[in-house]
Amino acid sequence: MHSDEIRKRFLRFFESRGHRIIPSASLVPVNDPSVLFTTAGMHPLVPYLLGREHPEGRRLTNVQKCVRMQDIEEVGDATHDTFFEMLGNWSLGDYFKKEAIEWSYQLLTSREEGFGLDPERLYVTVFAGDKNAPQDRESKKLWLGQGIAENRIYYRGADANWWPAVKDPVKDRWTGPTGPDTEMFYDVTAAGLGNLSHNDFMVAEKNQEVVEIWNDVFMAYEKKDGQIVRELESKNVDTGAGLERLAMLLQKKDSIFETDLFETIMPIVERLTDSTKSERIVADHMRTVVFMIADGVVPSNTERGYVLRRLIRRAIFHLKDKILQPEDAKAFASSVALKYKESYPELAARVSEIESVILEEADKFKKTLGLGLRELEKLSGGTMSGKDAFILFSTYGFPLEMTVEITRERGVAVDEAGFYEHFAKHQELSRVGAEKKFKGGLADTTAMAVKYHTATHLLHQALRMVLGSHVLQRGSNITSERLRFDFTHGAKMTEDEKKRTEDIVNGKIREGLPVQCVVMPREKAEETGALHLFEEKYGDSVNVYYIGEKLEGAFSKEYCGGPHVNNTQELGHFKITKEEAVSSGVRRVKAVLS
Repeated sequence: MHSDEIRKRFLRFFESRGHRIIPSASLVPVNDPSVLFTTAGMHPLVPYLLGREHPEGRRLTNVQKCVRMQDIEEVGDATHDTFFEMLGNWSLGDYFKKEAIEWSYQLLTSREEGFGLDPERLYVTVFAGDKNAPQDRESKKLWLGQGIAENRIYYRGADANWWPAVKDPVKDRWTGPTGPDTEMFYDVTAAGLGNLSHNDFMVAEKNQEVVEIWNDVFMAYEKKDGQIVRELESKNVDTGAGLERLAMLLQKKDSIFETDLFETIMPIVERLTDSTKSERIVADHMRTVVFMIADGVVPSNTERGYVLRRLIRRAIFHLKDKILQPEDAKAFASSVALKYKESYPELAARVSEIESVILEEADKFKKTLGLGLRELEKLSGGTMSGKDAFILFSTYGFPLEMTVEITRERGVAVDEAGFYEHFAKHQELSRVGAEKKFKGGLADTTAMAVKYHTATHLLHQALRMVLGSHVLQRGSNITSERLRFDFTHGAKMTEDEKKRTEDIVNGKIREGLPVQCVVMPREKAEETGALHLFEEKYGDSVNVYYIGEKLEGAFSKEYCGGPHVNNTQELGHFKITKEEAVSSGVRRVKAVLS
């Protein structure tokens, strides 16, 4: 089944059941500061999921273009991509679980008006229940009623089968409807796996032998300030099915890159790359790049622009000669526009602009890549030192992230902690010419930057108090305008967690605590509980900066090279401006003082 037909069947199916078809929104979210890109069909509908009446009614359906970056490292396998189209249908306080599950099953299995998939290859997961909400036995019963065998239905926890709350764009707080979901998976093996135990199903999912193809979210509860406060009287349904994965199944292909969605770009990629993995990475990234630029994103060193820059440069790196020729940039832009001319005609209208943006960024990358790669050729051994990674950054403009990716291709690891230490040390040496180890990430030495350095210590301890003792520093960057702090944590911070963190920091500022330093043997410093980078090597003596009257019982203790303010009262008011993911298990906070 061609991708155009898949879109049409999906929309026609729900239109015949009273849904109004709405257009895809931009990849750049409007009034939603919680995400850089539209990552799901529900994002443009946040106000209506919060209760506002939609002009098209209470039943809606569409095909939404989306970008997700959390799986970028998996791009190159059979199913992962950064750009995708999400087929979705919504009930805004109208129908609920019964209709959603029945229609999901009918659309997937019906040969007359649906996709005609084999029901004997379907598997389903439902919410297992926890302290916040009960086990979703109703959904399991409904799936049994559709004919799904009980040993093909699996209970899973909130990490897999719970949809988080949405962010109120007016109040700027995580609030509103949230709830359990049920997910549909399909057996893509040649012979068929048959009935699977829960553990065998988990293994099959990890091995991509069963692939998630649809998700029905039941927004049954209301969340305020990160806490579930009540069950909703008017419940919503939000569903999503990935077009690329459906096309792979319905076209009987082994990967999404063999479907018709990539038919215009793959011939270009195949002549420019030398491996299947590189083919897929370039095809995915360039398709995403075209859509991003068409929606107004341009390369930069921050936020959306940085994501675009990373994708362009990562794609170029996977070309055989690491250079993107003008004719190939034009071919990429034109091939994507051609493929999507019916669904997204705006691409064709902006081909020249898209080509120009890609080429300009490719030229910038070309100037740094050659020199940097020559330096990489000099490396030997299994690990690149933090110093060498810093040289690539400071001399050739290689972000640490790109260095890590390039060296990984060569089987070389990077001492990332050492990079941050050397970077901080370089800043301190350039300031005073002293041989000190400075681990704070200070990017300049103005009075405000020094304040931000002290504020970072307060933030580190406050995060550990709010989120847990697993929180440890994984990098920082400080300027005279703001601080940026990376730390270990596996989930997005709630609004309540951010507010509590701010309150702790501001409370310690108001207390007027002294900021002091003591030099002691490393073993003694460890006994005090002072925080440090555990994977880092230190000298026999270390500086311990502590915030409080005495080292024993101090609010914050860290190995550090300084400098700091003398008293926390000098800092002013602390405010978190952004919290986001950096990589798997690592989050980032940006904050300002006023």
